[in-house]
Amino acid sequence: MQIHLANRTAIVTGSTAGIGLAIASGLAATGAHVVITGRTQARVDEALVATAKQIPGARLTGIAGDLGTRAGAEHLIKQLPEADILINNLGIFEPKAFFDIPDEDWQRFFEMNVMSGVRLSRHYARGMAERGWGRIQFISSESGVQIPSEMVQYGMTKTAQLAVSRGLAETLAGTGVTVNSVLPGPTRSEGVGDFFGKIAAEKGLSQEEVERDFIATHRPSSLIKRLATVEEVANLCVYLASEQASATTGAAMRVDGGVVRSIV
Repeated sequence: MQIHLANRTAIVTGSTAGIGLAIASGLAATGAHVVITGRTQARVDEALVATAKQIPGARLTGIAGDLGTRAGAEHLIKQLPEADILINNLGIFEPKAFFDIPDEDWQRFFEMNVMSGVRLSRHYARGMAERGWGRIQFISSESGVQIPSEMVQYGMTKTAQLAVSRGLAETLAGTGVTVNSVLPGPTRSEGVGDFFGKIAAEKGLSQEEVERDFIATHRPSSLIKRLATVEEVANLCVYLASEQASATTGAAMRVDGGVVRSIV
């Protein structure tokens, strides 16, 4: 299968590192014009350099701003009024006991993980529908299906993304615009790597040992028995953004290593 998106513009939120950067790189390799976003110009510039080095000739634009706020979303929309592909990848996580999560954290997680995608989808989906083609994805998580007790606030937002994604797909029925969720399992992203690295240093273990213990203890249903790579997640996202994925919409697509014990 050859995926060509040379005539498409793709926005990937939270794409200066981790899964977002891998998705941006994957889309750039198909010829798409890719917009990399991040909170600071410095981080955006670093990602642009890294992607251009990895994919010579890549067509890239960088836009900095806090997309977890209304002002940040409005800034991006002003800079780029139209897009063909929107990957709502921006998200935060933080392990914290339920009884220690204050109201402010619930609001912060919802604004960042859910409303960032709602605001951008509300704007860009209209143009996609008018043109008769578009791709929207919400990068959710297996934690939206199996809520982790160590970060209920995170799981809540990932379940909310599934609801928004399906509802938007229903809204856009028959327009040529597809909307899907992607559910990664434990993935060796920059944030997760830093988290496990900190635990490894505190316990005097290697990071590989910490990762294996996490899978065995907290995700024992994993069938691959390891963390996924960001590229493995990005591969699915690139396919869903393609012309070939035109019959896949309203779906929650898992790339979770088999963590969710379900056949559908």
